[in-house]
Amino acid sequence: MRTDNRLSRMLHVLIHMSGQKGVTTSETIARMLSTNPVVVRRTMAGLREAGYVRSAKGHNGGWELTRPLEEISMADIYRALGSPHLFALGLANDDPQCLVEKSVNARIADTLSAAEDMIIARFASMTLAQVRDDFQAGLKAVPNHCDHPHP
Repeated sequence: MRTDNRLSRMLHVLIHMSGQKGVTTSETIARMLSTNPVVVRRTMAGLREAGYVRSAKGHNGGWELTRPLEEISMADIYRALGSPHLFALGLANDDPQCLVEKSVNARIADTLSAAEDMIIARFASMTLAQVRDDFQAGLKAVPNHCDHPHP
């Protein structure tokens, strides 16, 4: 199963955007993430619909944050991305009448649900400002760590 790295990628983008004056183009974001601007626009659309970014079309268009990072949690972005699956584990449905399968599935489902609740609660307790602050503290220790501009 492929991993879904949209959350980490969008958090990365939003932290960079917070340090920019004006808008950030889809092309700039695409270069930062080594992807296609169409993929950027499609992914950012969920953030726009949730009210965390806005976009402007045209020659001077691009993306910008609509709220300060202190008002956005990691859970907010996770949900805006459609709440991607956190785990690759799934339940077997080979024999829905089998009591062993039902028991196994119930235990796995309960465990995964509890773990997911804990992760979402943890994401909700962390703002993007905290992530930015972690980054800025690290930047002082390693000033030339990547190729794109930093907030």
